[in-house]
Amino acid sequence: MTKLASPVLKTVPLRMHWPTLDPFLFCAHHRDAYPAGDEKMGVTVPLTGRNVGSDFSGLNGFSMYHGDHVPGFPQHPHRGFETITLARSGYIDHSDSMGATARFGNGDLQWMTAGKGIVHAEMFPLVHQDQDNPAELFQIWLNLPAASKMVEPYFSMFWSDEIPRLKAPGFELIQYVGPLEGQAPAPPPDSWASNPQADIVVWRGLMEPGAKWTLPAGPGGVHRVLYFYQGDTLRVADGVLPVQHGAQLDPTQSVELEAGAEPVEWVLLQGRPIGEPVVQHGPFVMNSRLEIQQTMMEYRQTRFGGWPWDRDDPVHPREQGRFAIHADGRRETPKVG
Repeated sequence: MTKLASPVLKTVPLRMHWPTLDPFLFCAHHRDAYPAGDEKMGVTVPLTGRNVGSDFSGLNGFSMYHGDHVPGFPQHPHRGFETITLARSGYIDHSDSMGATARFGNGDLQWMTAGKGIVHAEMFPLVHQDQDNPAELFQIWLNLPAASKMVEPYFSMFWSDEIPRLKAPGFELIQYVGPLEGQAPAPPPDSWASNPQADIVVWRGLMEPGAKWTLPAGPGGVHRVLYFYQGDTLRVADGVLPVQHGAQLDPTQSVELEAGAEPVEWVLLQGRPIGEPVVQHGPFVMNSRLEIQQTMMEYRQTRFGGWPWDRDDPVHPREQGRFAIHADGRRETPKVG
């Protein structure tokens, strides 16, 4: 009997922005130990030693990013791709140029198709004044094919209680996209993931010490990468993957995973390549340099519809729960919590 080649094709170290393969553009992992907030839901400690306005320092356990009092990302544009934001802890206040707005967190996912152009803000309000405000999120950039780069902007909310979970002894699989069992909420209509041939998967695995689970084989021709970001060690097939490393896997082989002496967490991204040229300039992702130049000119002229809010970094009232108001006025809230 012929022994199969290892399902691990390549490994790579992880930093804040995790390297990805087509159709994904990157995945950013943000984990911040924010202190108690003040009356405006901003930080209460001095910001000396930081490059305020562009702070990715992690000083004292957190970054301000582009915020100057409330952490986060004040208004900024996107075109030509999608953002998938997994808010594991803390809150994110969303506002955009379509007039839509939301507060989500604690396990929710927001999926936004930027399409032909949108301006949005993502702020991290420190709602607790009497305790710390830890925040953790993953933001994944998923490309759009040329035929969909100029579609209308759109966003969907996947509330935590709607996301299917597969549980086994010592193991839990959170199935944001591409359910192994059950039915996950549908991606936005113009997403690459809405094409059933794209085989998009976004999963997060939680394993207790010593737990085992076998990742089933998938379809051929897709890219599959496992990102091991928390724990001590993770056995992947016949090898050991150190923490803060990613492993590109052969999608056609099943892979046994085994946690080390500490609890383990990982993210799996899978998708069929779009296979088109990618030209990126900051928040714009198109297929050619000429399209990037046109995009920059259009943004300067139109601001992608303008900014309807009275500040660049809007946040909702402290007592506001999780909700979303869409561009058409439709309001939704989670069924639980």
